[in-house]
Amino acid sequence: MESPGRAIWADFSDELALFTERAGQSVVALEAKQTHAASAIVWQQGLLVTANHSAPHDALTALLPGGNSAVARVKGRDPSTDLAIFTIESKDEPAAVRGDAGQLRVGHFVLALARTRRGNLTASAGIISGLMDGWQTWQGGRIDRFIRPDITLYRGYSGGPLVNARGEVVGMNTSALRRGTPIAVPTSTVARVVDELLAKGHIAQPYLGVALQPVSLPDNVMAKLKSEADHGLLIVHVQNNGPAARAGLMLGDIVTEIAGKPIAQLTRLHGIFGQQRVGDSVTLSIVRSGEPKQISVALGDRFEQ
Repeated sequence: MESPGRAIWADFSDELALFTERAGQSVVALEAKQTHAASAIVWQQGLLVTANHSAPHDALTALLPGGNSAVARVKGRDPSTDLAIFTIESKDEPAAVRGDAGQLRVGHFVLALARTRRGNLTASAGIISGLMDGWQTWQGGRIDRFIRPDITLYRGYSGGPLVNARGEVVGMNTSALRRGTPIAVPTSTVARVVDELLAKGHIAQPYLGVALQPVSLPDNVMAKLKSEADHGLLIVHVQNNGPAARAGLMLGDIVTEIAGKPIAQLTRLHGIFGQQRVGDSVTLSIVRSGEPKQISVALGDRFEQ
């Protein structure tokens, strides 16, 4: 007679295999000639979501769960969140059942799913090992929540789904946003990026329309500033009819603060602009001809210049 403990474990195992199979119906493989297949999620009928870094070509072969294949064509990309969307003509594959990544807790059991170039569904299991609030990628992309699963992302797993214990997709797995560390882009971020790519064809990125170079500030200028800044960013180029030009910024101006935050290094721009939206007005503290001044600039969209 089977012991109660063993029966419970067997039931759990069977249930796990069942919801893995169900969730796997929304996982496809994307492959190009001479490259390894990447995984993708059927986000909605005829639309796939995958990791941008693992699907560099604009036309790929999508290997579908039933064994058929279809041509997948790129619809939009956002390298800053490592997301890309592709369209396929096939409408038979069910869209992924999405869950709320905001409900995840450290210790929750999760699965990473993928599909190989031979069409086999594969899985990697683990737990949620780390969670944090929203963060910004090194390319300036906004991620609603930091999700680090303790799972192995084997080759071809980037672009595939992270699945919770209910069989719901709670994120897209990628190894490209944290120096090889597996993380998941939450479904809320994926949905936002997909909607914007479908509406605009790109993700709006606020920009000033200037070229900048770090410089040190003379003592007589620092004495006039209300901040303790001793460095700034010298404007060495102003784009014609760009946001900065329309606001009156000039060649030779030195920017010391943006939106009230000291700005002495170019690397800080991503962090500052990542908290802004296209159309927002930001105040720049500048030094012009040795005198401090403030100028308000309405941020433009880099891709609509």
